[in-house]
Amino acid sequence: MCGFIKRVTDSPAVINLLEEVGLQGVIPNFCSEQGELNFYPAFGKNPTRKIANVIIRPDKTVDATWWFDCSVAGDTLEVGERTTFNARNIDSPYWQKAIGGYRAIVVATAIGETLQVGKRNEHYLMEAEKGLLLGAVYRPFANGCYATAVITRPPHASFSLYHDKSIPCFLPHNEEFIANWLSGAADDPWINDVLANPKIYQDLKVTKVNTFKQARAQGMTEYLDADAENSGCFSGSK
Repeated sequence: MCGFIKRVTDSPAVINLLEEVGLQGVIPNFCSEQGELNFYPAFGKNPTRKIANVIIRPDKTVDATWWFDCSVAGDTLEVGERTTFNARNIDSPYWQKAIGGYRAIVVATAIGETLQVGKRNEHYLMEAEKGLLLGAVYRPFANGCYATAVITRPPHASFSLYHDKSIPCFLPHNEEFIANWLSGAADDPWINDVLANPKIYQDLKVTKVNTFKQARAQGMTEYLDADAENSGCFSGSK
């Protein structure tokens, strides 16, 4: 699962990454952020647990409750019972509409993953020097609120050393792909390939930590290399 996201806003990586993939239209929104932002899912039915600046169009971001199963409650949202901060079984009818036409992007500089070892949990902070683009889906509501979920995919051999149940849907840092992803077009072969064949597109620095937020190292830092074929090019694209 993906249950922790960090964005260090004074890092040049975020702005450089947005420029690289053609998202200059949302850069002012990210420039207004300050400090280190830590995002957690809306456990405890707390609709204020949001991911800031979820990109839903090349020129639009929204702050979205990190829990897809929500409903309108006045000028806010009520968080539902179904655990939906990740969208994993994307072939399910529950996710099909969002996957087909309500795709989004979460920008991160690190994520947190947990591995169960015996009866204890080990926490790993996974940092990317050049930043990360995470595939997500979003849901708009009539009162102007939004909900979101991070897409996760089946286990990946290298990533499974740190989380063996799934991998976040990392997106290639490729301008053409990102335009396709945000277009809302359904049944795009490049998008289908990225969803069906999860890859690590950026090298990750991995540190075992006491908690994701405190990030006190509990061992030596390791490095998880990007997959060899990480250019983001798809043979079916033009």
